[in-house]
Amino acid sequence: MLALLALPVLAGQQQLKGRVAVVLDVGGRGDLSFNDMGFKGTDEAARDFGLEMIEVQNATAADYLPNLRNLARTGQYDLIICVGFLLGDALSQAAEEFPNQKFAIIDSVVDAPNVMSIVFRENEMSALIGALAAMAAAYHGYPAAGMVLGIEIPVLYHFEAGFRFGMDWGLKKYAEVTGETPDVKLLYTYTGTFSDIAAGKAATEAMLAQGAVGVYNVAGPLGIGDLEAISEYHENAGTEFGPPYYFGVDANQDWMGGGKHGLASGMKRVDIGCYTAVKSVVEGTFKGGVISLGLAEGGVGISKVQDLVDFIQFGIDGGSITCDDFYPIMANWARNRATLPCWIWQAVDELEAGILDGSISVPTANTVEEMQAIRAEYTLGAP
Repeated sequence: MLALLALPVLAGQQQLKGRVAVVLDVGGRGDLSFNDMGFKGTDEAARDFGLEMIEVQNATAADYLPNLRNLARTGQYDLIICVGFLLGDALSQAAEEFPNQKFAIIDSVVDAPNVMSIVFRENEMSALIGALAAMAAAYHGYPAAGMVLGIEIPVLYHFEAGFRFGMDWGLKKYAEVTGETPDVKLLYTYTGTFSDIAAGKAATEAMLAQGAVGVYNVAGPLGIGDLEAISEYHENAGTEFGPPYYFGVDANQDWMGGGKHGLASGMKRVDIGCYTAVKSVVEGTFKGGVISLGLAEGGVGISKVQDLVDFIQFGIDGGSITCDDFYPIMANWARNRATLPCWIWQAVDELEAGILDGSISVPTANTVEEMQAIRAEYTLGAP
C-alpha cells in the first residue's frame, strides 16, 4: 500500500476551503490518458474551488480497499474520487463501512446513497472513430482497421460495440459516396492488461502486418506501445504521414509522437466527470446515483482542432513536450489529417450530428451475451 501523496494546489497564504482525494487505478500517472485525465479534472476543480487535493496511487489491486479506508477514516475529505472500473468492489465495501463519507467513481456503478457513479457512453465516440477508420481504410486501399483493448470488462464492450457499428456505418457511407463497395475487416484483441506497454506494441505490430490502416487504443497506457509500433513502421517504410494511423483514447492524444501519426482520438472526458463530482459537493448538490455522459453532455467526443490546442498544453504541463513543440505539432497534425479528403471528415460530422439529434442510435453492450449479439450483427469480415 502506498503512502498518501499530498499535493497542495494553492500558493501563498490563501486559506483552503476543504479537501478532496483522487484515488488512481494501477498504472497511475503518466499514461497520458485515463489516470492523467482523472488527475487533471480533480486538480482543476481543486484550484477553482479553493481545495487541497490529495493524490493516491495504487501499486496493486490489493491496495484499493486499504487506501480507501485510510482516507475515509480520517473524516477530512469532502469527497473521495475513485478513477476506474476496477475499484468498484473496494468502493462498494468502503461506502458501506463509511456511510457519512461522500465518494465518486468513474466507470463503475456502486449502488449506495453516498456514491456518485459517473459513466460514459463510450459507444458514441467510438462509433465516430470506427467510421473514420473504416473510410480511411477504404480510401487508402487497406484491408482492415485495428483495435487494441485492455481487460475484457463491460466498459470496454462499450468501445467495441460502438467501433463495430461505426465501421459498418462508415463502409456504407463510403459506398454511397463513391459507388464502390469496400471490403474492410476489423482486427481486434483484448490484451488482458492496462499496464503492459509491450503487449500493446506486439498487438499493434501483428495488426499492421495484416494490413491495418491504423489502430484504436482502448487500453490506456498500452497506447504508448501502439504508437511506438506505428512510428517504427513509418520509419522502416520511409514515410512520415498517412497510414498507418494512431487513434488515441480518453485524452486527445493526437499530439503524441510529434503529431505525425495521430489522426483522431476518441475523447472520454474523465476530467469533466471528476470536475463535475467536485463541483456538486462544493455547491451542495451532491447525491448518490448514476450520471451518464455522452456526446450531448460533452463527456465524450472525437478530437478536433481546439482539443489539440488544449491538450498540447496538457503535454507541456506534464513535461512530455516543451512549448517549442507547439507549432511543429500543429503543422504535422494538419498535414496528417490532409491525407484524407474533406468529404470523409464531413461524413464523420454527419454521423455525429445524427447521434446528437437522435436519428442515429449507437448500440452498446454490458454483458458477454450482449457483446456476442453485436459481434454477430456487425461481423466485419469475421468468419
